[in-house]
Amino acid sequence: MGQCKFCGEKAGFLRSAHKECKKTNELGKNNIISLVASKGSISSDLKALELKIEKEASESFINKAEMESLLVKGYEQAVDNAFDDGVLSEDEENALNDLLEHFSLSQTQVDNAGKYTKVVKGAILRDIFDGEIPERIKIEGNLPFNLQKTEKIVWVFQDVKYYEQKTRTQYVGGSQGVSLRIAKGVYYRTGAFKGERVQTSETIHADTGLLGVTNKHIYFAGENKRFRINYAKIVAFDPFSDGIGVMRDAATAKPQSFVTQDGWFTYNLITNLAQM
Repeated sequence: MGQCKFCGEKAGFLRSAHKECKKTNELGKNNIISLVASKGSISSDLKALELKIEKEASESFINKAEMESLLVKGYEQAVDNAFDDGVLSEDEENALNDLLEHFSLSQTQVDNAGKYTKVVKGAILRDIFDGEIPERIKIEGNLPFNLQKTEKIVWVFQDVKYYEQKTRTQYVGGSQGVSLRIAKGVYYRTGAFKGERVQTSETIHADTGLLGVTNKHIYFAGENKRFRINYAKIVAFDPFSDGIGVMRDAATAKPQSFVTQDGWFTYNLITNLAQM
């Protein structure tokens, strides 16, 4: 006779849990996640929240080992709730940070899905919207960028794929040329020609490297390509789901694009810095 892993009572032949106990446990987990998510992005009494969570856990057969993952999931939902309007307010940021501190959750624990990083990104964009140069990241090691005076790094994207447009030329039709005899020992050779020139454009992956964003420039540093682009020299921005495209102000300029895996943040970050 098996025992129920939730209540500890007899569960029946070859059974490890009562259906009712399992249902109660699953409902309790969802309730805890919802409790954290609903309170995590607004100022609230976190001690009262903790007591509600403890009561729910006790009634739903939830042990301490499971609690951490439930708190993390609740925090992740709270972050998503805070970004429902696309903007992270200062109150929402403070509430999320208070939540981490109260339940002793580390940045590493809550950033497996990138949610803590998303909060930092939201705070950076808010600083820029308010006309301030953000100083929220710490760089460990040396960056391969030659920054100008008064220039500040705002964000650095790693493993960025850089694409540029190339024009390829090919010739359709043509002739190998012929030799015509004019007189004894004298030949006239008509020039060989390649036919009609046809040009095609294609986007190629030119390099992979670091993309640095400052208050004045975009910097890229890869194995084969290294350059910077002044915001004043950019005439157009193209938003992509996974990055951004730019067009420089030059007669021979061609589209350039950077894949950062976060198009929303990249586009908002660069276009708003360009307006400062």
